[in-house]
Amino acid sequence: MDTDVIVVGAGPTGLMLAGELRLGGARVVVVEKLAEPTGQSRGLGFTARAMEVFDQRGLLPGFGAPEKSPMGHFGGVQFDYTVLEDAHFGARGIPQSRTEAVLEEWAGERGADIRRGWELAELVDDGDGVEIVAATPEGERRLRGAYLVGCDGGQSVVRGAAGFDFPGLPATRRMYLADVTGCDIRPRFLGERLDNGMVMAAPLAPGVDRIIVCEDGTPAGDRPRAVEFDEVAAAWERITGESLAGGGADWVSSFTDATRQVSAYRRGRVLLAGDAAHVHLPAGGQGLSTGVQDAVNLGWKLAAVIRGEVPDALLDTYHDERHPVGARLLMNTRAQGLIFLGGPEADPVRTVFGELMGLQEVRRRLAGVVSHLDIAYDLGPGTHPLLGRRLPPRPLKLADGTRTTTTDLLHPARGVLLDLADDPGLRAAAAGWHDRIPVVTATPESPEVFSGATALLVRPDGHVAWAAGGEETDPTADPHDGAPRASGTATARGSSGTAPAETAAAVDGLVTALHDWFGTPEVA
Repeated sequence: MDTDVIVVGAGPTGLMLAGELRLGGARVVVVEKLAEPTGQSRGLGFTARAMEVFDQRGLLPGFGAPEKSPMGHFGGVQFDYTVLEDAHFGARGIPQSRTEAVLEEWAGERGADIRRGWELAELVDDGDGVEIVAATPEGERRLRGAYLVGCDGGQSVVRGAAGFDFPGLPATRRMYLADVTGCDIRPRFLGERLDNGMVMAAPLAPGVDRIIVCEDGTPAGDRPRAVEFDEVAAAWERITGESLAGGGADWVSSFTDATRQVSAYRRGRVLLAGDAAHVHLPAGGQGLSTGVQDAVNLGWKLAAVIRGEVPDALLDTYHDERHPVGARLLMNTRAQGLIFLGGPEADPVRTVFGELMGLQEVRRRLAGVVSHLDIAYDLGPGTHPLLGRRLPPRPLKLADGTRTTTTDLLHPARGVLLDLADDPGLRAAAAGWHDRIPVVTATPESPEVFSGATALLVRPDGHVAWAAGGEETDPTADPHDGAPRASGTATARGSSGTAPAETAAAVDGLVTALHDWFGTPEVA
């Protein structure tokens, strides 16, 4: 094998995956058809959960001091996202080009081999590995890896070459995106609905404005096409009555509301992530953030398979966990498109939706959906509300008196067992995995911080794989109801005052979770 993993595409998803794989010890080559980054930035920030994910790897300083916006919207209806704990409308004003630069430097420093100017022409999965043929500045080149991950965007070549099914809904409208210069444009941060379309506008820099133009009746098509500034300016004037004559654009592009998702995220030794796996209306800036989370879910699993610690079947959990997240993304962006872009026929929907937004529980639900803080993986039966959900960022006091945070503990992209009750029995049960899972004995600010948990097994992606102690909730509750999902293992109250049966159940649950996610222990 030339490498362990071939990643096709050096956008945010591919670069995040490359860094994750290197942290897990896997060799990775990233092939990217562009000789240089375009500098264009469709995205201008990321969601609250993506911000947490970047923080888990120590990447946030690279973005300076990201501005968090408490106020956001759903389908153009504004509300305060901080109605849900830890939620906000994301980090604003960070160009995608900056995100890519931060991730490329990070992945490169960790040893990722990034080859620009390599355009995928063929791929073959022979069951033992994947071989590609790429056109490069030096001519045709071949490269073989144990696995290949397509992170090559909505028009993915990997998706077609590997035979992935890509069902969904075709585009019904085409919209324009441009960074215009020399135009005096009134800001319309949340968009403005007019008689024959919708426009958005926001200043990016002195004399530079980002505009989005959604004209009713614009012919659609699934594939992008070349767009000129004059075309965008004409559509803007037809909707607003305002002329952009005399101005120009740094760049222009178009997009559609096509909504599609692959039926399976894996076919043999080929996997897909990000826009290669799901395309949708860019509502709420969720696309980049979902792709980054796809990468973080897949990276540690693929690296563990490469290391031989877990069976190849663990990769199937990538589809099991991320396909429902992608489907929910498509659902919420379609709903936003109907509310935001629909014509007069959607007025009754907008009226009903406006009434529902008066309910706090509705606002909590929608804040969880768009911030991605409501993601809950089905990790088995149980009762603890954190199981399957992300570990919230909280301060901890270590046994030696020093302080850290749950976020800092995840910087190495390794799992961690948080012993919150100084329980030697649980520490002994985990000893066989000491080479993979550090045990951290720590005390939170208060028992309520983690819903009373006495121990938590946290995966490298920051999601809780097992929990002991704490609150019990209805295990049949909807995991997306705006409240923590009811999932977990048998409860235990820790080493002090815990009944023997509960202690045994907690140890058995921990050992099972360690086997499931981190393989066979080094010692019995």
